[in-house]
Amino acid sequence: MAKIGATRIVPVFYHKDLEVAKRVVKACYDGGIRAFEFTNRGDFAHEIFGELVKYAAGECPELALGVGSVVDPATAALYIQLGACFVVGPLFNPEVAKICNRRSIPYTPGCGSISEVGFAQEAGCDLCKVFPGDVLGPKFVKGLLAPMPWSKLMVTGGVEPTEENLSAWFKAGVYCVGMGSKLFPNDKIAAGDYAYITDKCREVLACAASLAK
Repeated sequence: MAKIGATRIVPVFYHKDLEVAKRVVKACYDGGIRAFEFTNRGDFAHEIFGELVKYAAGECPELALGVGSVVDPATAALYIQLGACFVVGPLFNPEVAKICNRRSIPYTPGCGSISEVGFAQEAGCDLCKVFPGDVLGPKFVKGLLAPMPWSKLMVTGGVEPTEENLSAWFKAGVYCVGMGSKLFPNDKIAAGDYAYITDKCREVLACAASLAK
């Protein structure tokens, strides 16, 4: 949570090729990223994740590597055993909160209403995910924070690595943003242009630092 709070940007990524995943994680790390969400979205994704954790321990020692797209407690437990530093989901499942709380692992559930955020906070979730962000919009964040200013919110879904887009979210009051496909264009991944990812991470981190004051 401290690393997320310090950088305010959490890359969200999945790839079935371990070597590609390693290169992307390292490229983000070299660009200043210190919290990275690998999503549970493909067959044998947990096997890729387990190897990534071992790789990051040596090559990216300051990185908090978490798992995303978790919807049930069994999956959360599996990834925690593999070394997940935090767990993120597209929805709120109180049973996942129990698993994470037992191990003192932060759980950031996806919430689409003020009531869901409230229920998640009652379950011990310090950081809630506004999802899908591009559907709910910055006005949802601003409206929620008015009666619940203590809330820490991460928005994911449609976040773009541009000053205009990031400014809208941070001005609305988000704590941090999760950024996926817009940070990792398919053509750049296919071409192995990892320097682009490193440069883009530096760019968005600098932008977030200026906006999140």
